[in-house]
Amino acid sequence: MEKEEILARAKKYIAEEKDQRFRKEVEELVAKEDMKELEDRFYQTLEFGTGGLRGVMGGGTNRMNTLEINLATQGLANYVLKAFPQKAKDGTLSAVVAYDSRKNSDVFAEATALILAANGIKAYLFTGLRPTPELSFAIKELGAQTGVVVTASHNPPQYNGYKAYWDNGAQVIEPHDAGIIDEVNAVKEVKSISKEEALKSGKLVLIDKEIDDKFWAMCKAQLFRPELIKEKASTVKIVYTPLHGTGAMHVEKVLGDLGLKVMTVPEQREPDGDFPTVEKPNPEEAPALKMAVELAEKEKADCVMSTDPDADRFGTAFPGKDGKFVLVSGNQMGALLCEYVLLSRKEMGKLPANSAAIRSIVTSPFTDYICKKYGVKMMECLTGFKWIAAVEDEFEKTGANTYVYGLEESYGYKIEKEVMDKDGVSAAAMCAEMTLYWASKGKSILEHLDDMYKEYGFFEDRAISQNFPGSSGKEVMAGIMAKLRKEGLKTLGGKKVMEIKDIQESVSYNPDNPSAKTKINLPKSNVLQFVLEGGTIVSARPSGTEPKIKFYINARTEVGGAKCDGCLAATKKESAAACDAITKDIKSILENA
Repeated sequence: MEKEEILARAKKYIAEEKDQRFRKEVEELVAKEDMKELEDRFYQTLEFGTGGLRGVMGGGTNRMNTLEINLATQGLANYVLKAFPQKAKDGTLSAVVAYDSRKNSDVFAEATALILAANGIKAYLFTGLRPTPELSFAIKELGAQTGVVVTASHNPPQYNGYKAYWDNGAQVIEPHDAGIIDEVNAVKEVKSISKEEALKSGKLVLIDKEIDDKFWAMCKAQLFRPELIKEKASTVKIVYTPLHGTGAMHVEKVLGDLGLKVMTVPEQREPDGDFPTVEKPNPEEAPALKMAVELAEKEKADCVMSTDPDADRFGTAFPGKDGKFVLVSGNQMGALLCEYVLLSRKEMGKLPANSAAIRSIVTSPFTDYICKKYGVKMMECLTGFKWIAAVEDEFEKTGANTYVYGLEESYGYKIEKEVMDKDGVSAAAMCAEMTLYWASKGKSILEHLDDMYKEYGFFEDRAISQNFPGSSGKEVMAGIMAKLRKEGLKTLGGKKVMEIKDIQESVSYNPDNPSAKTKINLPKSNVLQFVLEGGTIVSARPSGTEPKIKFYINARTEVGGAKCDGCLAATKKESAAACDAITKDIKSILENA
């Protein structure tokens, strides 16, 4: 991009940005003519991806700031007014706004609510930080047409984000996402109203306890064996960390009401947008759980639980026979919860004949085998819980299937129907009950997981990713995907590629006979999947919210059976070697990009 164009964009931003902090940043960069930094801030405008807007906070069109929030919200308001013309005419449109513990989240949330109010849309704004699943719950509970949660989920401290939701309580998908972007790009004027005027007119309504109480009750209502928890609660110690986010208030309340003893990591309990004790507040990464694990080992606890800053993701660790805690992956916990939910429903006569579960295409097929055992249909969808919600919506419309469970590998689980996004709070309650259930059978969670491997096969799942920041990052990632799409892959890790699934082109084919294509019935998305001999699936996908490309390995290996004591250990070793070889080839692809 030419210097003149970058400076013109910067000066336009300075003229439009009302927040002095962000405006001053750009003014100083222009004064210094720091073109490298200015180019990074202005080479593009943030767009809605798999989770809405997300980016580093600061001045610029490629940053999260008040101007971008204002434009996005005005565009959202314009779209909602057109999408619900009768309600717009009647003046009955409403929206819910929530925010997490990140820096500027409260400022961005209030700005969002006031712009919605200025456009005649009643804005329900939480008085303090709340988790993403509660925002989804509140939209349905209050009968709102849209909603926004200000959060960057598990990203580092310098990030913030803006997730837009629709009237079903799920994040926006097509055609709404594209429609909102069109409206954002067409915004000429952002309407405004003062907080005092909005409150006085009733277009801004502050909410908290009336939604909290219903949300907590809903989480507890999902449980199958409250009598077991009541009987055994005192025998279990749980160490929990909200990683400086929104989860403590909710997880402590729900588990505490059940009589469970919860020890929250004191250094990580209070909300703090700097996330001072972790590099990344991400329960998927072992360093984030280090303090919780240390406390759990010291206290001889039975379980470590964690939620990310907006409490939609849920991570765990359990003690092995040596007392050392082992982190359980998203795919593993997803399978454990799936089996527990299905066996409990079956035992209690609550498993409908047309039951169906939903998982993303990069999630382990472990749950497929569990569902098959219980006669439950497994449906695949694109990555992102909004797609799980979209499939569930189809269930509701057609009545062909009854939703019983949804998951994705990135520590996301949904047991209830009242929330249309992943929910770390209800997952924590169900995980606690599941832990007590298997303990009552004389099994630890890790021992039961091994039993599952012996029954369903051993599943090993890995994720490899590489960042490509800056203005050239998109081009590099696009180049990798274009090359893979054009040339394909003949082998990975010494295993022949038997099938290529191109989700962008909606086709599947054998690379030895590429002209014979089979149609894939999924929305288009920039994803490639390579099915290897033996059944291992390798997926390539650029992230929708971060400048990175991700590869996922989902491998299954048969185990010698429940009576073969040494078979599982041998299978794990065999699987690790196979996945190591595949990982090596993937890293070579990334290094040569």
